[in-house]
Amino acid sequence: MKILVVEDDRKLAEFLKKGLQEEHYTVECAFTFEEALDRTHFSNYDLFIIDINLPDGDGFTLCRRLRDKGIQSPILILTGRNTVKDKVKGLDSGADDYLAKPFAFEELLARTRALLRRADKTVKALEYGPIRLEENKKRCYINGKEINLSPREYALLRYLLENQGMVLSRTQILNAVWGYEHDPGTNVVDVHVRNLRKKLKVHSAEDLIKTIRGFGYILE
Repeated sequence: MKILVVEDDRKLAEFLKKGLQEEHYTVECAFTFEEALDRTHFSNYDLFIIDINLPDGDGFTLCRRLRDKGIQSPILILTGRNTVKDKVKGLDSGADDYLAKPFAFEELLARTRALLRRADKTVKALEYGPIRLEENKKRCYINGKEINLSPREYALLRYLLENQGMVLSRTQILNAVWGYEHDPGTNVVDVHVRNLRKKLKVHSAEDLIKTIRGFGYILE
């Protein structure tokens, strides 16, 4: 299980990292709002532990941004604020649990285990033919075998699965997966489709993504 700790207090972040690693979790740390978002572009996480007070933003907004990106992994908020109002705000922002500072590491560990167990029991999946995407774990399986996708490849395949049987233009894909409008000078969609097909080819599934000349792509 891979955890991202988002905490600007480096001493506390390293303490949490060491303690969680001793429990056999894989742990990475981000010390700012933007660093946390950047890491989600290149890595998938099973759990986020987020401090509310960050130097370039706040944890509430970060929770919303993660959910807006379609990330369903559980979020545990850490904060020195212990009012009911702040707890409600955190949960309404997309967090799954809330732990006030100071806290005992044993309690954080127990909440971590509970959140990960809960996530395992509520696997959200998209399926088409031999392809299965497990949304909360951000994992892809072809005929039951896991294949490694980058976060962008995963987002591209998810968008195709969500719109299976529909022709999707490059502009639609750019907007949905990259978040910007059509740029006639970029071939980023074609490059990522080609890379995705190569990975699907290993499991004889590359033909599921078809090119519709002059229009775009379709999964069928």
